[in-house]
Amino acid sequence: MQSGYPTVDASALEAPNLAKIERRIRSGVGRAVSDFDMIEAGDRIMVCLSGGADSYTMLDILLHLQKAAPIDFELVAVNLDQKQPGFPVRVLPDYLDALGIEYHIVEEDTYGVVKRLVPQGKTTCALCSRLRRGVLYRVAGEIGASKIALGHHADDIVETLFLNLFYNSRLKAMPAKLRSDDGRNIVIRPLAYVREALIKQFADLRKFPIIPCNLCGSQPNLQRQAIKAMLQQWDKSHPGRVDNILKSMCQVTPSHLLDRGLFDFGDI
Repeated sequence: MQSGYPTVDASALEAPNLAKIERRIRSGVGRAVSDFDMIEAGDRIMVCLSGGADSYTMLDILLHLQKAAPIDFELVAVNLDQKQPGFPVRVLPDYLDALGIEYHIVEEDTYGVVKRLVPQGKTTCALCSRLRRGVLYRVAGEIGASKIALGHHADDIVETLFLNLFYNSRLKAMPAKLRSDDGRNIVIRPLAYVREALIKQFADLRKFPIIPCNLCGSQPNLQRQAIKAMLQQWDKSHPGRVDNILKSMCQVTPSHLLDRGLFDFGDI
């Protein structure tokens, strides 16, 4: 069965047009929600809001979906204040107050932990992600959330595929829907079919109050940054290639790979 993966590359747009971009993102999110059964009646979805373009876009689209969907579900925004120096503490509360939705600001000094444990010059992403994930899983239980929505998009998924291929010797990406190892949390990624460039255009046009991350995103020579640069070059020289890579992850033929645990070659 083929996936409903749509083409939602920003390069297909002749000029930034908010209505067109929003329709494309809504279409991608709607198909992902349907393909992976992300949202069910009665869900209480914890929307993780970092202050970046991805999470603002995810919240905006889910709020629209909440109004248009034939089922009832709740949205509650959660921001993890990691105590990074200079973090503008009023930006997100003011934005969420204006929206009039339920939200929680969770204060945890994960920044201090990361800076203390990671040697100077080493990348902080792995530890930072692990600490954030632990806090968010805990908070989901405390507020009674049935799903945790993360703002990872199509580029994140493809980048993760190549990171695992190049550095971990594994054919593994980032799932659109996942049950956590402890079995108590379900993670969903509504932007799984949406390209990063489209999200950035949408965020610029909507003038979201973006909060930059000065912990991980600013680090030079990250492996993910190298992969991102490779994909950006492909977008320029081979339009459609990155989209095709994502489509291929939706159409896997186990018998044509080499994993004996995935396919019983002895039964042929």
